[in-house]
Amino acid sequence: MANAYDVLIIGAGVVGNAIARELSRYRLNVGVLEKELDVGMGTSSRNSGVVHSGIHYKPGTLRAKLNVLGNELMAGLCRDLKVKIQYIGKLTVAQDQVDIETLEALKAQGEANGVPGLEIIDVERMQQIQPGVGGIRALHSPTTGIICPYGLTIALADNARENGVDFHLGSRVTGISKKEDGFQVKTAGGGSFESKVLINAAGLYSDAICKMLGLSEYTLYPCRGEYLILDKRLNGSLSVLIYPAPRKGSAGLGIHLTNTVDGNILIGPSNEYVDHADDYACTADIIDQLKKEGRELLPAISTSDFIRGFSGLRPKQAPPSVKGFKEFVIESRKDIPGFINLVGIESPGLTCSPAIALMVRDMVGEKLPLEEKGLFVAERSGFPGSFHDLPEEEKADLVAQDPDYGEIVCRCEQITKREILAAIENPLGSRTMAGIKYRSRAMMGRCQGGFCMPRIVQILERDFGYRPEDYRLYSPDSYLFTGRVR
Repeated sequence: MANAYDVLIIGAGVVGNAIARELSRYRLNVGVLEKELDVGMGTSSRNSGVVHSGIHYKPGTLRAKLNVLGNELMAGLCRDLKVKIQYIGKLTVAQDQVDIETLEALKAQGEANGVPGLEIIDVERMQQIQPGVGGIRALHSPTTGIICPYGLTIALADNARENGVDFHLGSRVTGISKKEDGFQVKTAGGGSFESKVLINAAGLYSDAICKMLGLSEYTLYPCRGEYLILDKRLNGSLSVLIYPAPRKGSAGLGIHLTNTVDGNILIGPSNEYVDHADDYACTADIIDQLKKEGRELLPAISTSDFIRGFSGLRPKQAPPSVKGFKEFVIESRKDIPGFINLVGIESPGLTCSPAIALMVRDMVGEKLPLEEKGLFVAERSGFPGSFHDLPEEEKADLVAQDPDYGEIVCRCEQITKREILAAIENPLGSRTMAGIKYRSRAMMGRCQGGFCMPRIVQILERDFGYRPEDYRLYSPDSYLFTGRVR
């Protein structure tokens, strides 16, 4: 049967893709089902992109162990996958005596978890690390880093596919049946898949997958976090991540300033429980709050520096009446043999993803033999990086070889036509505008696509034969063009 697999993974976020890549080391037939038209369209791409050190979680918990191990594994993973990562450190800032006590507790907790280099520093040392930062004390955690979250998610999928994993995009799961020797999975549009082992990595929808198998003990509560993106004018003004000391009962870690590996700064996230797992709205009140709190942490911010807002959703197990954090669920169900269940993988899920992949691999190994391939390709191939970052001599050589490198499509980010074509011709076959954006960084600059989006539309029309009804922003029902067209 064409759609029969040893292992089937539901969900192509960073965790699902990390699992897929890890399993692609072995002689297993692995498939991934994703309801969106590209990988990483949910929580995996809508976050701060922070590689957390491991100070925030209770010693001995699964969350703490996976966080610290994931932090250690991430540098090597990103080297192999050619993903940008920088360990720039973090200041968790105290504004009063209560906050100082919080910092001391965080330091002790982090040290118990095995986090190296933690230090509570005074105002003078804070100013040396980050001039202009407010606060009276700070906890410095040097192993905190930043990463491109969608870049990592895409790279994991590309490498998994290169090693034989099948990705079925636009395949929303509608039903699951337990069979004697495995599972049958139905998808929207009539698709049918079979597998010996089924892995639930569906993120915000993992509780819905559980219910398809008769498991009613899990309920997720979407919690929205809004962000503001700052212009690259401020690139270099923030040398370290700046977080407030967390307050009890919060659904997150508080509004903070975060560098990105591409030169922008993020302010956020807020935290607000919402009713629906696709509610990515940005609201005027929260945006005003982000501006106010961002300026308190970095006074150099001006009104003209705000270029865009966006939001993400945390798949929280803790309801609004409780808030806070609950332990990750990562289990091999004894009552449903072959079902590996992941629920409530919120922050620091991005950091934990390579460690979660190892844990799930071992669970799969209890069900199926793990025989290593002789030809596993660890390094991601066919990825040239950013043309704009190359030395002038190398740029000239590439333009001589391929004139499409000499045509700038996105002025803000200096993205060439060749980079746009490479994004369109991606290995996974996704051709949404969001997919092109995440792969090339076109439409991410100050004008937010005002200049380059019409040119990308022309490329899709002229070079790939797109009709107006073919264009999607990101999801199957997000049409770029609607109404009557000529």
